Amino acid sequence: MSRLRNIPGSVDVIRASEYVIHEPESHRGKWAEVFGNNRPVYIEIGMGKGRFLMDMAEKYPERNFIGIEMYDSVMFRAVQKAEMRTERARAELEGRDPESVIEIPAGVTSRPGRPENCNFRFIRMDARKLCEVFDEKEIDGIYLNFSDPWPKDRHEGRRLTSRNFLCLYEKVMKEEAVLEFKTDNRQLFDFSLEEIGDYGWDVKEHTFDLHHNEEMNRGNVMTEYEEKFSSKGNPICKLIAAPVR
Repeated sequence: MSRLRNIPGSVDVIRASEYVIHEPESHRGKWAEVFGNNRPVYIEIGMGKGRFLMDMAEKYPERNFIGIEMYDSVMFRAVQKAEMRTERARAELEGRDPESVIEIPAGVTSRPGRPENCNFRFIRMDARKLCEVFDEKEIDGIYLNFSDPWPKDRHEGRRLTSRNFLCLYEKVMKEEAVLEFKTDNRQLFDFSLEEIGDYGWDVKEHTFDLHHNEEMNRGNVMTEYEEKFSSKGNPICKLIAAPVR
C-alpha cells in the first residue's frame, strides 16, 4: 500500500476532537450510553475521509454510525470534514453562506465542537481489535468500502473480507445484521465471493456492475472513491452477505 503522508499537528487534533472516541474498549457493550439512545449501531471499517459515513448518518437519523480508521492522517481528514459540516449547518441556521466555511488546518487549536444530537462517531484503531471494542451481537450492520486489496498472496489474511476478519464480524453482528462490501477491484471481489462462501456465510446478493443494477443501486450512497472510479467508467462490484445462523 502507498505511504501515507504525515500531517503535522494531526494527532493533537484527533486527541482533542469530540467526534473521536478515545479508549473505545471502555464502551464495549455500552454504545447506547455513548449516543444517548438505543438506536441501531452500524460500523464502517476503513472509513477513509468519512464522507460515506456522514452521508449515511444524515440519510438515516434513526441509526447510529461508527467509523473505524487506523491511520492518523486519514482520520484527521475525517475530523476536518465533520467540523466543516457542523460549521456549515450553523452558518445556514444563522443566515450565513454555508459555502464560505472552509476546512480548519491542523495547527488551529480552537475548533468547533460536536452537535449534541450527532449520530456518528469515529474510532482510531486497528480492525483486528473489533471484539475488544464491541460486545457479542452488538452491531446491526457492517460496511466495507473500497478496502485495501492487499494484492500479494502472502498478505491475503490482511484483506478485510478474509476469514481472519469474518470470524470477528460474526461475533459482533446481531442475528439479522448483514455485511455490505463495495470495490472496483475485480480480483479482490472474486476473492471475497469465494472466501465468504467457503467460510460458510450466505452471499445474499452480488453484482459486478452496481450502477447498472437498478435493484441493488437503489438508495446507494456513494463514497469519494466510488465517484472517482465510476466517472472513469470502472464498474463497481457489490455484495451483501451474512453468517448462516
